[in-house]
Amino acid sequence: MSLVRPHGSEELQPRFVYDSARHHQLINEAESLPSIVVSSAAAANAVMLGAGYFNPLQGYMNVADAVSVAESLQTTDGLFWPVPVVNVVDDISGIEGAKRIALRDPNVEGNPVLAVMDVEAIETFSDAQMSTIVEQVYGTLDENHPGVATFKAAGRHVISGPIEVLNFSYFQADFPDTFRTAVEIRNELVEHGWSKVVAFQTRNPMHRAHEELCKMALDAVEADGVLIHMLLGKLKAGDIPAPVRDAAIRKMVEEYFPKNTVMVTGYGFDMLYAGPREAVLHALFRQNCGCSHLIVGRDHAGVGDYYGAFDAQTIFDEKVPAGALEIEIFRADHTAYSKKLNKVVMMRDVPDHTKEDFILLSGTKVREMLGNGIAPPPEFSRPEVAQILMDYYQSL
Repeated sequence: MSLVRPHGSEELQPRFVYDSARHHQLINEAESLPSIVVSSAAAANAVMLGAGYFNPLQGYMNVADAVSVAESLQTTDGLFWPVPVVNVVDDISGIEGAKRIALRDPNVEGNPVLAVMDVEAIETFSDAQMSTIVEQVYGTLDENHPGVATFKAAGRHVISGPIEVLNFSYFQADFPDTFRTAVEIRNELVEHGWSKVVAFQTRNPMHRAHEELCKMALDAVEADGVLIHMLLGKLKAGDIPAPVRDAAIRKMVEEYFPKNTVMVTGYGFDMLYAGPREAVLHALFRQNCGCSHLIVGRDHAGVGDYYGAFDAQTIFDEKVPAGALEIEIFRADHTAYSKKLNKVVMMRDVPDHTKEDFILLSGTKVREMLGNGIAPPPEFSRPEVAQILMDYYQSL
């Protein structure tokens, strides 16, 4: 059995320059090019393009493609794509008229060159286009939404064209054991001999319910293994930082999963909090990694009360054309520990239960307990995981 094909091409086409002579040449050339420090979101897009996650895109979208993707989930030439992949800046004075520019990293000291770009166009989003993109992608115009706020803060000028990526920003240095490109993940899956692989997306540490959900999916689709794939980029205030999350997830896998059934990896992207649209993006780039299934749970990639509990599942029925993606969605319900059955269950599978039959704790309550050095009950969180999180909260 072979792995699922990448999106939009037979082979992955990562934009990272692997050829060392070409790499050296570009680094030298970049020193003499007009340059611009990009936004964190544009830098993350470059990392995802470089790593093959955004296959088959070659670079940043222009205004027409960005608007088309927002409105109809496809580029002007018909490629299925769920969110605009853009390089938007506030000030273009340093690069006006330039045909080739260096993109500098906002997240690394000294702003080293992240990529070299052929400029096909520099355009400006109109108010109407900005509103269309925000409303379609995030489902709201509310500037309190962290994704909307970030998008609107980046600026109006849209620089489009193909890029050649020279490094993976801070992700490789800060997370050497966890950061992987889509190319590396595909190669590792082949080495493991896995062909049916379930991806689990996370920006949080994993509690018992998440652990059991991965095991349920593994059994239900008869997969060879689970790819736990964590976001390593920028989050909103209050989210748990990546190193703590990484340690907690590794501990859980080590103690509680059968050997050789899980790969713990991470990717370099900033969270959009775009709910349903981001769920589709998650599916698309997990297909590029070689995964056959993605677990989509309650309020996947959501924030606040902006999205319905299962909007991130129904979008695959309502907005994703048949055949647009080869990856399949494993639809999860709210998962919790049943006191009646002494195990974690999906709520839809136990219609005879009432709320009192489950162990349910809000995120706020759990954070409060951890901050006070109180471990949540073992039915909710594994004690070894809770210890790592208590140490973190008490260090704040």
